[in-house]
Amino acid sequence: MGSAATSPPPSGKLTQEELKRVAAHRAVELVETGMTLGLGTGSTAAHALDRLGELLASGALASVAGVPTSLKTEAHATRVGIPLLELAGAGRIHLSIDGADEVDPDLNLVKGRGGSLLREKMIEGSGERFVVIVDESKLVPRLGCTGAVPVEVVPFGAVHTLGLVRKVFDGLPGFSARLRTVPAKAAGAEEVPFVTDNGNYIVEMFFEDGIRGDLRDISDRLLRITGVVEHGMFLGMATTVIVAKKDGTVEIINKEN
Repeated sequence: MGSAATSPPPSGKLTQEELKRVAAHRAVELVETGMTLGLGTGSTAAHALDRLGELLASGALASVAGVPTSLKTEAHATRVGIPLLELAGAGRIHLSIDGADEVDPDLNLVKGRGGSLLREKMIEGSGERFVVIVDESKLVPRLGCTGAVPVEVVPFGAVHTLGLVRKVFDGLPGFSARLRTVPAKAAGAEEVPFVTDNGNYIVEMFFEDGIRGDLRDISDRLLRITGVVEHGMFLGMATTVIVAKKDGTVEIINKEN
């Protein structure tokens, strides 16, 4: 895979939030007047939205519109003045920009720990280019090393579906899975299932030492479960990963053809 790095700024090491901003701004440099964009969700993608809004307001960019990957992104983009389109009416999506929870050496991703994986995969999978923006803490040797791998499931029979997901990894040491929950709004009530923008639930899969084995085979086995809508492994989708490092350098990794 091709990669390139830039020199660090004089200020030296940056905070994680500053690193996110650096990666996001570098990705926005790829945006050209007239483009339709896939607009990602999350704290890193939020910096890209802010920068796009600034460039549109200043006139440095024009005739740019975006397809949001979540209700939160839709609200943010509207607030900063980015015109929005629905996926069905967008036609050609030239470029999608989004963060990731994990990036492996083959540029496979874990995404969707915030719950937006389905819309992210639909929109980013429809575009010509998918640029992923991360700080170096997101680089992992294997997917599933640093936290949950989400699976979106329909609410009906969710506990049953959870059991079927567990069977895919039956006997794997250190594997566990659970329904994601959030505190109930009603006073004194127990936790309730987290609900996605699509009205679905999230199963969280945890691996002691990451996912070992054929990722595409595991993907197929999960997607064959009735009740599973989609999972958060984005395999072979990223065309470029922009990595902001602690010393201020930026590495750009391009997918090999």
